[in-house]
Amino acid sequence: MAEERQPTRTQFPASAESQKPHLKKALEFPILEKKNWLIHLHYIRKDYEACKAVIKEQLQETQGLCEYAIYVQALIFRLEGNIQESLELFQTCAVLSPQSADNLKQVARSLFLLGKHKAAIEVYNEAAKLNQKDWEIYHNLGVCYIYLKQFNKAQDQLHHALHLNRHDLTYIMLGKIHLLAGDLDKAIEIYKKAVEFSPENTELLTTLGLLYLQVGFYKKAFEHLGNALTYDPINYKAILAAGSMMQTHGDFDVALTKYRVIASAVPESPPLWNNIGMCFFGKKKYVAAISCLKRANYLAPFDWKILYNLGLVHLTMQQYASAFHFLSAAINFQPKMGELYMLLAVALTNLEDTENAKRAYAEAVRLDKYNPLVNLNYAVLLYNQGEKRDALAQYQEMEKKVNLLKDSSSLEYDSEMVEMAQKLGAALQVGEALVWTKQVKDPKSKQRTTSTSKAASFQQPLGSNQALGQAMSSAAAYSKLPSAAKIYHSPSDARKHGVS
Repeated sequence: MAEERQPTRTQFPASAESQKPHLKKALEFPILEKKNWLIHLHYIRKDYEACKAVIKEQLQETQGLCEYAIYVQALIFRLEGNIQESLELFQTCAVLSPQSADNLKQVARSLFLLGKHKAAIEVYNEAAKLNQKDWEIYHNLGVCYIYLKQFNKAQDQLHHALHLNRHDLTYIMLGKIHLLAGDLDKAIEIYKKAVEFSPENTELLTTLGLLYLQVGFYKKAFEHLGNALTYDPINYKAILAAGSMMQTHGDFDVALTKYRVIASAVPESPPLWNNIGMCFFGKKKYVAAISCLKRANYLAPFDWKILYNLGLVHLTMQQYASAFHFLSAAINFQPKMGELYMLLAVALTNLEDTENAKRAYAEAVRLDKYNPLVNLNYAVLLYNQGEKRDALAQYQEMEKKVNLLKDSSSLEYDSEMVEMAQKLGAALQVGEALVWTKQVKDPKSKQRTTSTSKAASFQQPLGSNQALGQAMSSAAAYSKLPSAAKIYHSPSDARKHGVS
């Protein structure tokens, strides 16, 4: 019987994997950035409470080593006004990532917000070493130097920023430096370049229009203000400036129409109510004028221009005690303005306080070296008091100022004032009779005094507004007192910019 053979099977060598012993599963370390997307999502949605909850959880998992979570936490603290806490967190970010220029920029910004401008400059310089192509670093350096009043260094840094990358904000800050230095021509050149770069920026257009308005280029001013209103029909500053131009030229109804557009949008604006009040003043609606000016004064009790205008209106209404009250308050805030002392002297004269009126006139003459009408009013008072020699001295001083103004400008005086000066000159030459005053005064009447003041505008730095005051009156009746309007000529009303 044949023997059965078992089929032979080919033996393959065992795989190398099967011969290796089974390794244990590696430990999973926490991923530091695994929730960054969620933190970012909550932050851009401004859901800060949820964002802070995720950040807290993330920092617990990573033992406080998640840089992005700390960074966003610092941003939230800054938004909430906790600048010192945000500074400490940004410094932690800078320690975790010392080669990051962004972290140093945020540290410097927190220092800037705390008012530590020198320390901020040092940190910005360190950031500039890490990234020499970042325009924002040089822009912010320029802003810091502005606050330290080192304008030359500020200009260098801002020009460097513009060389790297042109931005509207850099042009605005560079223009502000020239405004602070009182160089309107250079400021206009800067803003012209800015408008060429960004022709649809309403803030730049408005500021350039205001600058042209301040230097007397009314056509260009109206053109740029009109362009600003084309892009933004409810631009507050542009409408206010355009309305003030119309108001200056006597178009009170058109100006009021302009102001009505923004009255609902900015109902608590002191300049707006001041200008509305002076429009009513120009229309001889004095009660409405006082009502609007009182509202402006309530909103801005320390604005001397509003107090100045209130004094003018009360002089017009022969309310001399009230005029004295507001003019005295204006002098406390603006003690270097001669016209205020002159108007105060007019009020004191009509209150029959001659001695104090003389003192006010003397101070007005000392402060105002160019306005001949101060000397004219003073001469009238002195002549009425019988002090003809002193009156003649003031009259001669007035003539000198008039001759200087004739040589330097084409200024025209009100015909009533010219007539008053001629009568005073004739009276001083005759020396016996005052032909243009009543010889017998009613017990309730006041002394006849002329008061007038030419247009005056004062520029104030990082902020402030202009005033155009014109007061013309005749004798005790004060029958003619044209508009005195607070007009926004200064671009320092533009929104203040800090470090971006």
